[in-house]
Amino acid sequence: MLRRIFARTIEVSAHCDLPCGVYDPAQARIEAESVKAICEKVADKPDDIDFKIRAAIIKEQRSELVKHHLWVLWTDYFKPPHFEKYPQLHTLVNEATKLAGAGGTKASWEVKTADELLAKIDEIAKIFWETKKA
Repeated sequence: MLRRIFARTIEVSAHCDLPCGVYDPAQARIEAESVKAICEKVADKPDDIDFKIRAAIIKEQRSELVKHHLWVLWTDYFKPPHFEKYPQLHTLVNEATKLAGAGGTKASWEVKTADELLAKIDEIAKIFWETKKA
């Protein structure tokens, strides 16, 4: 036991939990498309409270997944050279995650809000694919 306590430490680092190199903003987009579809379906059934409750749970889960996938891109994929070349990237990711959060699709049933989220994801995806070409 004392050996473990006094053993030399080795510093290691990696850019993510499992450096697989597989990143794609399509994951965030698929979840955001689901959020939009849920909003559209609820608009078609405004009086079905049970349906709306189930839809709200799923919409919140999908919105959280959008944020997760965007954060993975932001924290694991994008590097300082990307942020230098695309200085708007920080703002785009911030705005997109807020649109998927409590002030966005989690709180809103508006299809317009989901469309705004999808537009932000598309802007991030455009930058992402430009960085993959470089």
